[in-house]
Amino acid sequence: MKKAAVIGSGFGGLALAIRLQSAGIATTVIEGRDKPGGRAYFWEKGGFTFDAGPTVITDPPCLEELWALSGHHISEDVELMPVMPFYRLNWPDGTNFDYSNDEASLRAEIEKLNPADVAGYEKFLTYSAGVHDEGYLKLGHKAFLDFASMIKAAPALMKYQAWRSVYSIVSSFVKNEKLREALSFHTLLVGGNPMKTSSIYALIHKLEKDGGVWFAKGGTNKLIAGMVTHFERIGGTIRLDDPVTEIETMGDKVTGVVTKSGWRDTFDAVASNADIVHSYRDLLGKSGRGKRAAASLKKKKFSPSLFVAHFGIKGDWPGIPHHMILFGPRYKGLLDDIYDHGVLSKDFSLYLHHPTVTDPSMAPPGHSTFYVLSPVPHQGKLPIDWKEMGPIYEKRILDEIGHRLIPDIHERIVTSFHYTPQDFSNDLNAHLGSAFSLEPLLTQSAYFRTHNRDDAIPNMYFVGAGTHPGAGIPGVVGSAKATAALMLEDML
Repeated sequence: MKKAAVIGSGFGGLALAIRLQSAGIATTVIEGRDKPGGRAYFWEKGGFTFDAGPTVITDPPCLEELWALSGHHISEDVELMPVMPFYRLNWPDGTNFDYSNDEASLRAEIEKLNPADVAGYEKFLTYSAGVHDEGYLKLGHKAFLDFASMIKAAPALMKYQAWRSVYSIVSSFVKNEKLREALSFHTLLVGGNPMKTSSIYALIHKLEKDGGVWFAKGGTNKLIAGMVTHFERIGGTIRLDDPVTEIETMGDKVTGVVTKSGWRDTFDAVASNADIVHSYRDLLGKSGRGKRAAASLKKKKFSPSLFVAHFGIKGDWPGIPHHMILFGPRYKGLLDDIYDHGVLSKDFSLYLHHPTVTDPSMAPPGHSTFYVLSPVPHQGKLPIDWKEMGPIYEKRILDEIGHRLIPDIHERIVTSFHYTPQDFSNDLNAHLGSAFSLEPLLTQSAYFRTHNRDDAIPNMYFVGAGTHPGAGIPGVVGSAKATAALMLEDML
């Protein structure tokens, strides 16, 4: 029986491991932290459950497929709950916009902003459906290993003006600035600047519209737990709390892995769900290929980091929906500060997650669990001391939520803590503390992204946010499908 190792138990790593094990490859997942999940880690404090993220689950079929490979169903291990509205968008002037796939409600929301934009939205929806079919259904699960594969994809990319940004495309269809923000902010959830990210990412709107937005009962961590349960059910092995320190090579082949504890094993193939720079620079650092690839990767542009404040408070908040986007007074200017200038701005746009409105079990009775996320520059652009700045920035964010939603928030807090770019570096080996790996620019997509199979080491593979197609749950699960196809073709 052929053997494979998967380094890292994020969504991409687990999805790949399930695919390999389902196909008869004896697969071992090796995770450095004490719990599986990677970025989908979680904490339990005083009866509150806090997901580290991600929190938005879209395209359930891409997950259901992982169970169906072995004749099982996701419902055996995970309960997915619909979220409605998908998001409530809120601006400083008090305007609210409830974003959903309910046609009548969504059109009513658009009409409130600008009746003339309803027709423009219809055209945008047609555009979104087109790029969804070309960019997600046709290309999202296929590896781009050579430039010829990009040439084949070029006509579709040209047809949908992929060189333009999401914001630019949206602006060509609708005129109201708030609606432009409402239809372009999604790229931020995968690390992309709406002003620069390829218009292909407008497909997210269609993805959500068709598949809905979901939440795993008990938190995203329960989806991870369900994947682990299923992986072990079909015979897979997972090692926790023992980080890989080296991927061993001989000539142009990977031969095995070594962990911090001294454990070593040989494998026919190795796939890394770890940070791509860490994988090449540190894990493959003894090989010439590792050194060269790391040097090349460091020249690329990496997505920003995140500052996340978690807090549990007294009271139930039925008026605050599951997902909120609290826009600040600036849109483009703030994005420039985060992506280009490396400035920690005094104003911010925030993503507020309120899971207890959907699942009260995530907090003690009469209490609520929240997390609030602020995109911030990565450490290469903003090398500040987060130990010093963290408490200050957390208070500023909570003050803003107090001002806009929960006036006595500080008196209600039972427990709170925060997660910074430095934590992304320390806990996840994330290059520059980036939260989403390579920035999703057209020049860093598909063939121009880290390949799902290494060019020089034919039994070394990659999966996750740094590979094609990119970040987000559907993205990394899609990368697992592309990588698994290569591995199975090579191994079976």
